[in-house]
Amino acid sequence: MERTKCLIIGSGPAGYTAAIYAGRANLSPVLYCGLQMGGQLTTTTTVENFPGYPDGVDGNQMMMDLQRQAQRFGADIRDGIIVKVDFSQRPFILTTDRGVEIEAESVIVATGASAKYLGLEDEKKYNGQGVSACATCDGFFYRKKTVAVVGGGDTACEEALYLAQLCKKVYMIVRKPFLRASDVMKRRVSENEKIEILFEHNTVGLYGDNGVEGAHVVYRKGEADERLYDLPIDGFFLAIGHKPNTDIFKEWLNLDETGYIRTIDGTPRTNIPGVFAAGDCADPVYRQAIVAAGSGCMAALEAERFLNA
Repeated sequence: MERTKCLIIGSGPAGYTAAIYAGRANLSPVLYCGLQMGGQLTTTTTVENFPGYPDGVDGNQMMMDLQRQAQRFGADIRDGIIVKVDFSQRPFILTTDRGVEIEAESVIVATGASAKYLGLEDEKKYNGQGVSACATCDGFFYRKKTVAVVGGGDTACEEALYLAQLCKKVYMIVRKPFLRASDVMKRRVSENEKIEILFEHNTVGLYGDNGVEGAHVVYRKGEADERLYDLPIDGFFLAIGHKPNTDIFKEWLNLDETGYIRTIDGTPRTNIPGVFAAGDCADPVYRQAIVAAGSGCMAALEAERFLNA
């Protein structure tokens, strides 16, 4: 059975940054990339809010840069998925999708979170061409344009308010006849003159020749007064939540009610000594690449201290 001092699960900003720091600490880290090499940033086009790239950078290129930097310091980066973990004792035992078992003295979980989508084929078709799940990441590209935000909770309200600072017009597409958000968020969006809330609406498709030019929406779907019409927009933002990729850890790690890993006292430490969490799998609040990278650094430093204790 193979053995390593530090096994990193996930290859987004958190995982790669952890690999950089662990490699520099001579931990000879092994990193398994997971389902999506490079994480969520590989689904976007230009990243403009990550320090060090004054002209912006392609999301794929940025992840390739981080990967090469980690490899420069000795990280062993591998394709594959960790499908089973046993944290009952150290060394921990982890199993890959190819049946390979690895013993690890420490583990950094950086599996990220996946944005929830409506399940429309058009979401895939226009991904990166008008469809986004992050207003903070992509809102800048829609300055003085018209966009729609799907969702009726606090996150959707926050996204709509953020976009209203940049865009000419923001529609909120809400399938229920009310917002699920807190009272303060309801008030803020209702008082914002740039935001129009479309209650009892469902999106059934998107259209456009060179990216999103509009959405096919249904008012009161399935009711006697159902009405289908086209809503001209330039951008379509999903704000119906994220699902942390933590299912294989639920037997061992403390998770919150939605599946995010609970960490201890603002550190990347989990309830199991030697297992650390970094990035979006443990961050239900910020979900930004720079925050994920910082937490990856913290996780690697904590892993080094743990191993040297």
